[in-house]
Amino acid sequence: MLTPPSLRDLFLLRKDVIFLNHGSFGACPRPVFAAYQRWQRELEAEPVEFLGRRFDALMADARGALGRFLSADPSDIVFVPNATTAMNIVARSLPLAAGEEVLSTDHEYGAMDRMWRLVCAARGARYVRAELPIPLPSRDEVVERIWERVTSRTRVLSLSHITSPTAVELPVGELVGRARERGILTVVDGAHAPGQIPLDLGALGADFYAGNCHKWMMAPKGSGFLYARRERQPLLQPLIVSWGGERSTGPGPSPFLDDHEWQGTRDIAPFLAVPAAIRFLEEHCGDAVRGQCRELLRAFGERAAGLGLQPVGVGSESESLQMRAFSLPPGDARALQTRLLDRWRIEVPVIPWNGRSLLRVSVQGYTTSQDLDALVQALGQEIP
Repeated sequence: MLTPPSLRDLFLLRKDVIFLNHGSFGACPRPVFAAYQRWQRELEAEPVEFLGRRFDALMADARGALGRFLSADPSDIVFVPNATTAMNIVARSLPLAAGEEVLSTDHEYGAMDRMWRLVCAARGARYVRAELPIPLPSRDEVVERIWERVTSRTRVLSLSHITSPTAVELPVGELVGRARERGILTVVDGAHAPGQIPLDLGALGADFYAGNCHKWMMAPKGSGFLYARRERQPLLQPLIVSWGGERSTGPGPSPFLDDHEWQGTRDIAPFLAVPAAIRFLEEHCGDAVRGQCRELLRAFGERAAGLGLQPVGVGSESESLQMRAFSLPPGDARALQTRLLDRWRIEVPVIPWNGRSLLRVSVQGYTTSQDLDALVQALGQEIP
């Protein structure tokens, strides 16, 4: 296992920026990026051979590696550019009727809020958000606060596995189980989960699960996935209608893959590099490194408390992540983020959320205690 400074050398990150924002777009390691570029060169060397005759086998191999990583049948997974694409496939496919409800929380990623508002408005449905206070209450109380918003009209339960603005893990397993008993479809936005927490999608039982490979799995940008339970796959309509199972190479292993995997000419190198990302993650950023990252955040939290920053999450769910959010004193969030970068060369998001400003710190194996010391020093100067 490499120490943080030497591990940072395996990334393409700029040396003059303290990077504490792995959670937004990830950071692709050099060996994984090299694998990605090898696939691109191979595609360009003989495009017809690559896309016309090898596509199915190449994608099947990459899906096989991803399926093993997620504990899911590869035939129930399709590659997409990102979790947002996967969520849109689901939201635009589900048969919502006028008066029916989609239930979520007020901790969701803003783009997904917008997506559900637009989809519900177009169909005369209603988008309902359960309010969760911060600091977040106990796991059991979170379950009850969400479930108390379920009505006879609730058709879909859509939740983040790990929330984007507030960096907390929601109890999706318990809620998915309750929803299945009531016949409610479950859609999980897992953008921040793969690579940060262990996943067993088969055991989780969600009807649909959207995930990113480019964040905590550290694959190239443009690599995400959609998982769909076998019995729910017929509900899904492709965002892009292409040849599907009518391609000359013959039908794929399922209508789900036929409809969603082939979209015409596109660069599939990000998907094919996912196995290399999984190998890097397992070799260099395993349990020991994740433990180091959690310890860095714990120590930072103690020092941040002295500056008046309060953690959003509490308990074991918050402490098990490599990403943590802190509530800041009132102020201009965007201006503070700009000052931290311009004056201190620190890349860290400051997020306006529900009338508050949140500092979200996310770390990876390349992060050092000196990086977080610099953030504490900068906040001491920038927070009034």
